[in-house]
Amino acid sequence: MAKTRQTRQLEDVDHNAGPDDDLCCSFLTEASLSEDDAVELGRLFGALSDPVRLRLLSLVASQVEVCSCDLEGPLDRSQPTISHHTKVLAEVGLIVGEKRGRWMWWRADPTRLAAVRTALGG
Repeated sequence: MAKTRQTRQLEDVDHNAGPDDDLCCSFLTEASLSEDDAVELGRLFGALSDPVRLRLLSLVASQVEVCSCDLEGPLDRSQPTISHHTKVLAEVGLIVGEKRGRWMWWRADPTRLAAVRTALGG
């Protein structure tokens, strides 16, 4: 992805940040999920069940931060559609946004991503 409007490449984000045990769940293969853990994982997987949201998360996670304005081209979607999908991902905590001027800047939450990875046994 070309750098535009100050989109910064991933340089100093700690991708090895460990998951916080309180963020999600135990391994799916270790024991039966509690009802609360199943609901939480269901919300996360629901947010990830859309191909556009998966691509959006991939684009955001590969950068330190990304302006919403820079997501329209790679995703071939309108700004209202981008806003809808970023909202869904933000509601489950996979991305975090900060409004700067008229644009939202998004970054992935590496701790939340690690918690999902841990729940899947990886």
